[in-house]
Amino acid sequence: MYAFLTISGGIAGIALLYYGAEFLIKGGVSIALKLKISALVIGLTLVAFGTSFPELVVSIDASLKGSGDISIGNVTGSNICNIALILGLSALIAPLPVHKQLLKLDIWLMLGSSILLAIFHYFTKGVNRWQGGIFFAGVMTYTLWSIYAGRKAEATKSDAEKAADNDAVGKIIPLYLSVIFVIGGLAALICGAKCFVNAAVFIAKAAGISEAVIGLTIVAVGTSLPELATSVVAAIKGEQDIAIGNVVGSNIFNVLCILGIAPLIAPIKSAGISMVDMFTMIAVSLALIPIMLTGMKISRKEGGFLLLVYIGYTLYLFCKQ
Repeated sequence: MYAFLTISGGIAGIALLYYGAEFLIKGGVSIALKLKISALVIGLTLVAFGTSFPELVVSIDASLKGSGDISIGNVTGSNICNIALILGLSALIAPLPVHKQLLKLDIWLMLGSSILLAIFHYFTKGVNRWQGGIFFAGVMTYTLWSIYAGRKAEATKSDAEKAADNDAVGKIIPLYLSVIFVIGGLAALICGAKCFVNAAVFIAKAAGISEAVIGLTIVAVGTSLPELATSVVAAIKGEQDIAIGNVVGSNIFNVLCILGIAPLIAPIKSAGISMVDMFTMIAVSLALIPIMLTGMKISRKEGGFLLLVYIGYTLYLFCKQ
């Protein structure tokens, strides 16, 4: 009976993820227009932080239970999944234009934080409290800077662009309703991810899969489902700034916020996560830079390449079991 309820909950979780993404995007875009903040900045901050909530909940829970492999594996695997699987699928649906702002700071911060995590993990086989403190200070600084830079960029728009924005503001839902949509969307995403992860971990453990592989694959994909749902739905709806900003912002938040907060509560040890996993995370982050620079977009072919990379990495993990 328990197995039936758990698996049924996982199926219900998929529906919650889809509709949660719908509400989050609608509310997020409305808030961006109302507050004169670009959709890209909303994707990099509000949406990214919201869709990273499942990773935060899972990582804190895992660190408190002493399951460091799941905690670090969740973040590392999610970052690989976000780039290779989510951007790959999103680009296959619709080529993703790259905003110049991403190449000024955000993409480099994503790469730098991944490298720093690999260095910390190499020396301490996890993340301790002072390392977590460095990450947490980084995410606070990044969030404040993103909002400041976004407001500054909006202020330099031409009169025609401002007029178009004002027309759009008049057609969107009220601010209070936008906030309700965002909160409701986040709640659905978190509940949906938790139901799906519970079902996936139950099945994986029954099949005898290790905690490290569970964290890097099943939990990583499960907690990345909000990003997947949000980015794919955003690509379908033509909100590509949110699709790509959500992934880059989520990867930054995954390292700086999740591994900034979780170790402050309980230091994380993760001997089961290898440097191959860390190097894969760095490699896909690094590969994203030339992909973005070619025509300032992620094409369908490049999306297909990223997807093949993810499939290859997943096969490697299960073959080394």
